[in-house]
Amino acid sequence: MSALPELTGEARFEPMTEHWLSAVVAIEQQAYTHPWTRRNFQDALASGYQAQVLLGDNEVLGYFIAMKGVDEVHLLNITVAPTHQRRGWARLMLDALCLWSRGQRAQWLWLEVRVSNLRAFQIYAAYGFRRVGQRKGYYPESAFKREDAIVMSLPL
Repeated sequence: MSALPELTGEARFEPMTEHWLSAVVAIEQQAYTHPWTRRNFQDALASGYQAQVLLGDNEVLGYFIAMKGVDEVHLLNITVAPTHQRRGWARLMLDALCLWSRGQRAQWLWLEVRVSNLRAFQIYAAYGFRRVGQRKGYYPESAFKREDAIVMSLPL
């Protein structure tokens, strides 16, 4: 097994902009069987959603996009680059999202996760999210099949 790349500088957050989209889309395609498209990210940015990239040595380690509601925030996408997974970056991004959400006076953070994505479900559950429901056929799985989503929430 090869060693994971180490950071030589500090990790930091920056707003996601068009500048970062090529790297973000490349990570998205590596990480998912049904990735967001560049247009999905552009639409999120145009809508004014909270979109942040986590950088280390000017490399995108991960990113998240969230949509503010009246008294809640909905996490739309959170991804750690496959080469940087299992190092606590998802937890750090969730910390940053919760801090921002509280600053927006949100009382809840919501998300959906594929029923097959056990690792993500476990990360969210360990963070304090609780399963509150299931959406039938929420995610595309193949041309003729769809996968359910687990709905989770976290009180802020």
